[in-house]
Amino acid sequence: MSAPLSAATPPQPLAANGTWCLYLIECRNGSWYAGITNRLDARYAAHVAGRGARYTRANPPVHLVGFRTYPNRASASRAEWAIKQLPRERKLAFLHGEPCAGPAPRTGN
Repeated sequence: MSAPLSAATPPQPLAANGTWCLYLIECRNGSWYAGITNRLDARYAAHVAGRGARYTRANPPVHLVGFRTYPNRASASRAEWAIKQLPRERKLAFLHGEPCAGPAPRTGN
């Protein structure tokens, strides 16, 4: 996992060995955006430049919260879905690889 970085500082490039990663970006509005890529440095730069996802074009990145690597796109996609199901307070633990029992039960309507 990397340390938080400013929007102007791209993350260190990952090795070009075909690994995929799940990443978490904090946006200017305080929200967190999760995505996957096999080129974190280029993808983060695209978000900062306004060429990333529609969400980060509307809510520009402040810094990279962290990332976690996976051996292939399928496992990274499953992890992306899983992290998006978690409440905010459990997302960092997920990135750190701590065991997670799944999404917290939702209460109310």
